[in-house]
Amino acid sequence: MVSFQMIDELRQINRRLSDIKKILSKNNEIKIEIKDSDLLKLKDHLRKTYMVVLDKKECSANDVSLITGRCRAMESNYLNQLSCLGKLKKYRKSKVVLFKVV
Repeated sequence: MVSFQMIDELRQINRRLSDIKKILSKNNEIKIEIKDSDLLKLKDHLRKTYMVVLDKKECSANDVSLITGRCRAMESNYLNQLSCLGKLKKYRKSKVVLFKVV
């Protein structure tokens, strides 16, 4: 018998795979112009999070965590750091906090 926890984990894996599939199916070109030096100034863990937001245009910490595989709390911390650095804009849409590139 399959437990509810296993079903929930399979659904999360399925969501991650569909997000990864969307990313891979798009052109790998980034439409927003960003200086390479700006990306190099970011630490590796922040750069990974920033690149996900660049690709998705607008996302929450949960969306980013599904793609990066890191926990939501960690991604929330990284997104807030990027927001403080002025790289992302943070705003609320109903109960969800969203981030987008400035």
